[in-house]
Amino acid sequence: MPYQQTEVFRFGNAIVDDWEGKVNAWPLDEGMIDYVDGGSATDENPYAALNVIATPQFTLSGTEIDATAITPALLSGTLHEADEVEANVATGYHAIEFLLWGQDLNGTGPGAGNRPFTDYASGDARTGGNCDRRAEYLNAASDLLVSDLEYMVAQWGDQGAARSALLQDEGAGIAAILTGMGSLSYGEQAGERMKLGLMLNDPEEEHDCFSDNTHNSHFYEGQGFWNVYNGAYTRVDGTVVTGESLKSLLAGFNPNLAGALAADLDATMDKLGAIKTAAEGGFAYDMMLARGNAEGEALIMGAVDALVDQTRNIERAVTALDLDGIGFEGSDSLDNPSAVFE
Repeated sequence: MPYQQTEVFRFGNAIVDDWEGKVNAWPLDEGMIDYVDGGSATDENPYAALNVIATPQFTLSGTEIDATAITPALLSGTLHEADEVEANVATGYHAIEFLLWGQDLNGTGPGAGNRPFTDYASGDARTGGNCDRRAEYLNAASDLLVSDLEYMVAQWGDQGAARSALLQDEGAGIAAILTGMGSLSYGEQAGERMKLGLMLNDPEEEHDCFSDNTHNSHFYEGQGFWNVYNGAYTRVDGTVVTGESLKSLLAGFNPNLAGALAADLDATMDKLGAIKTAAEGGFAYDMMLARGNAEGEALIMGAVDALVDQTRNIERAVTALDLDGIGFEGSDSLDNPSAVFE
């Protein structure tokens, strides 16, 4: 929940972009990590069935790898994006999510992953094999995630490099903020994370495909836009941090546009909130993706359309603030839908 609200810092801040793949890369070929049902290697990714938890010695790119000890260094330095294949995700939230929930084998039917706790047990109760190594992997991935998050906290501290880069040039800093908002809103969230999965009717395209927590990921990602624009953030304990806002800056140039963009962001949160409410009531996001499910399509496309609408006014804000050279990330699902099926 806190992390998703920071994704709005992507695309505009190089320090964040260089780091993000360590903690939130997806989708992943989970068979590289642990046992899966029916998983196999492919020409595109020969390591999709490696199962490092069951394989303490293996060859990677012609080099013999000793994985007897599963350490943060092994995960981040050897396995993560091995052979430059982006689906070889060994670290971050989604690797941990898979280790906790296991595969979701329900397709677009009800139910999330159902990994038994006995996959981490000892003695006669154990299941899945290699329970000690699975626990070792989970501990290593968790320790690595904590250290990666601590690194980024430091980058935004009073003397942090990310903060300094953003504040060095006022115009460039505001441009970075709007670039992050527009790119995440349009190409990433509306396109790659939402409309693409709906077009393919593919639950493997949902952001949290093991835990069925996608509704929260989408909701709190949308909350990040709202936070940045309004200059406010609500901590997990309920306390609120406030400061100067993009909204107040834009209001000095074009008050009507400032109000319109604020209304767009509220509308987006309403649509994402409707998805969240439905999922918490038992209509999970992967069920919404099912072919022919009109209710699910309406919920998802309502949010997609709202994200696209808010992006149009983010573009207008760029013009109103007289900022040059800003481009937003796109998505074939929005810009060239026929290409998705080529």
